[in-house]
Amino acid sequence: KAVPGAVVRQRAQAAADEIEARSGRKPGKKEMRNLRDDAKLALLPMAFARQSSTWVWIDVERRLLITDAGSQARTDDLITALVEALPGLNPMLVQTTLTPAHAMAQWLLAESTDEWPSGLSVERECELQSSDEEKSVVRYTRHHLINDEVRQHLQRGLQPKRLAMSWEGRVAFVLTESLQLKKIGFLDGVIAESGQDESGFDADVAISTGELRQLIPDLIEALGGELVPGAAPVSVAA
Repeated sequence: KAVPGAVVRQRAQAAADEIEARSGRKPGKKEMRNLRDDAKLALLPMAFARQSSTWVWIDVERRLLITDAGSQARTDDLITALVEALPGLNPMLVQTTLTPAHAMAQWLLAESTDEWPSGLSVERECELQSSDEEKSVVRYTRHHLINDEVRQHLQRGLQPKRLAMSWEGRVAFVLTESLQLKKIGFLDGVIAESGQDESGFDADVAISTGELRQLIPDLIEALGGELVPGAAPVSVAA
């Protein structure tokens, strides 16, 4: 359950005004914190519970478990629930020979598109971050990324955190340093080719799984393939 902060503050302030009118003194910081805590507890029974859903797709044939969980905490909760519901399930994170940051840096350092992996293209959005204490960030949006300015940032030690890409001209996505795919979108013609005349859950699942079960193996291959157990991934040098 969640109580809007503005409502809590309003109720706490009303209690503080009452104390000041009755005693002539203004509540201090500690007392105001207590008043806000009391207000929140009093309002909780009237709050509506928030509900959320997380989609999971299990591709048994390719041994993939894919979810749209947007945070690590939600992913952990989801995996815990799945393991409890499906005894024997032991999901493991995909690890690749090349770290995504290393591979993204190589693609951005390319002199031409011929150096990109087959089927994958760098698009017009990326985020670079320094590895020093300041963690300086450079972001590009709607910008041609194969240029000397981006290369100079990389040569000075900035590392890619996010990179917009596309696959076979069919699927757009943003690849992150932790091998997450964000902002997934299907490009022109994909829905028409699918033969799905109607939108809805079944159509959405058919289209998304049909494309992703081809994209993901190609992306893993572009990252050097799955990491051999016990081997260390290749990462960006500091």
